[in-house]
Amino acid sequence: MGRPVFLKRLGAPGAEAFAVLFALESFARAILATVIPLEALRFLGDAGGVSAAFFSSSLCALAASLGIPWLVRKTARRWVYSLGFLGLAAAPALFVLPGFEPFMAGMVVRAIGTVAVTVCLSLYILDFIAKKDLSRSEPMRLFYSAAAWMTGPFLGVWLSVNFGRELPFLVSAGVSLAALGYFWFLRITENPAVVQKAVPVPTPLAYVRRYFAQPRLRLAWVMTTGRNVWWVVFFIYVPVYAVKTGLGPEVGGAVVSVGTGFLFLTPLSGRLVRSQGIRRVFVLGFLLAAVSTILVAVTISEPWLGISLIVCAALGMSAIDAGGNMLFLFAVRRHERAEMTTVYSTYRDVADIVPPGVFSILLRVFELPAVFVVGGAVTLALALLARRIHPRLGRERPPAVRSDPQPLGEPAQ
Repeated sequence: MGRPVFLKRLGAPGAEAFAVLFALESFARAILATVIPLEALRFLGDAGGVSAAFFSSSLCALAASLGIPWLVRKTARRWVYSLGFLGLAAAPALFVLPGFEPFMAGMVVRAIGTVAVTVCLSLYILDFIAKKDLSRSEPMRLFYSAAAWMTGPFLGVWLSVNFGRELPFLVSAGVSLAALGYFWFLRITENPAVVQKAVPVPTPLAYVRRYFAQPRLRLAWVMTTGRNVWWVVFFIYVPVYAVKTGLGPEVGGAVVSVGTGFLFLTPLSGRLVRSQGIRRVFVLGFLLAAVSTILVAVTISEPWLGISLIVCAALGMSAIDAGGNMLFLFAVRRHERAEMTTVYSTYRDVADIVPPGVFSILLRVFELPAVFVVGGAVTLALALLARRIHPRLGRERPPAVRSDPQPLGEPAQ
């Protein structure tokens, strides 16, 4: 008897294989998602110092990420992807060294490795997954990563508290190397048609201008950056919130795990996107997250109530994640994939930079609740902006075309 169809799919490039790769990468990052902010808090002593550390490392990563298209052109995508996983494996080695300087170096290397892996995986998805299948493959990819994000944040803190601070870093490095081995087992290569038609762009600034001159790509970047801003607030400041309110680091890790565990609902969210469209799911998800996040600041004297509200906000944002990258994947043009994907992927770096940079200044004047007020206000603005997404975008069975059809991605009147 032959192998089951599922196992065959895992052995060749496709939706299932990319979902497994994404899940492995996610676990390598998730197990350190709460450990790193708590380690930074141990070194620096307050939330403002933690913000400054994340701001500095993300700024370095943003500068480095714009060189990724050049690397892809000069070498090959598989080497850049491999380099990204090697960065994710090397960063934990820096984290376990004594002193704050190796810790900061590890944050920078980890951020750059994440960008390289994200850009290359997006390009492979665009090569191998048809646009009509994205509304199914993207929720599948997030569903596969749900176990990583549900267990990783708590597991990392639990291992650190009970078995020594080095263990979660070693696990992260091992999973990164396992993901690299699986990638080479798949023998993924670039699509020759895409490579031959690709037109090199002379400078990073040129393709940044080209990206933001296109309204649909511009909207995709703003929406995804704003979504990630909320998640950065969640991953950095929820563990700090748990420690500062007396609940303890393990509670902070558990809350992050529960919040990210909602990724298991992405098949349901994907069905909602296919039936209702991206716009309606985004508006409702952002509204739930905005209201709940602002109320966290109001209920700061009742930490368990605040924790419940944070979890409700994570539920709203998880619904958005199912369709988060579709705005970009539907809009990007085939011959510009490498350059436009790199610019789009800067959402991660910008989201990592802006909140810590703003809060490192804000927390000099205000207390921790200000973080949740600002995070909620930004999310509310995203709910209003989401109304500009075309109502048919993402639907599996769009209604009959009107006599004056509106271009997808343009704001509805």
